[in-house]
Amino acid sequence: MQDPFERFAEWFEEAGKVEDMAEAMSIATVDSQGRPSVRMVLLKDHGPDGFTFYTNLGSRKGQEIAGNSNMAFCFHWKSLARQIRIEGEVTKVTDEEADAYFASRPKDSQIGAWASKQSQPMEGRFEFEARILKYTTKFGLGAVPRPEFWSGFRMKPRRMEFWQDRKFRLHDRHIYIRNEQGNWDTETLYP
Repeated sequence: MQDPFERFAEWFEEAGKVEDMAEAMSIATVDSQGRPSVRMVLLKDHGPDGFTFYTNLGSRKGQEIAGNSNMAFCFHWKSLARQIRIEGEVTKVTDEEADAYFASRPKDSQIGAWASKQSQPMEGRFEFEARILKYTTKFGLGAVPRPEFWSGFRMKPRRMEFWQDRKFRLHDRHIYIRNEQGNWDTETLYP
């Protein structure tokens, strides 16, 4: 079977031609009690080193990752009738990588990162708008530095499953499981 990263890149490229947000993925974390939580984020980089996304480290997902770095991702591209499930462990990206990505974001998004106390209770929309004004004024026309509480994570997968819809529920399911030598074992599963 084809290398899973090459296969992902092909499917991702095809999805980018027909999906509005091919980079949208659901990610699952667990809290300290083992209760799962899932939400959508955007994939920002992928390749043999893993799959990267960025977030506020104080957010619920950031706190849950700090307690348990095992995660699951899922891409679903309805127009292609395809899904990719990825499981593995995440590690923080380097400060240099986080700085470079943060600098590439639109200034409004940079200010939004400073203004949002992500996942914290908010009194009302005015409170958030006041914080946006505060940081817009603070950073004015200059560059916006990356907040210390904002960074990225990269997942190194240990399992990847490629699912393709077929008529009469006769779907194709192919999995790649990383073995102790770091290579990929493959299997085809019943749908």
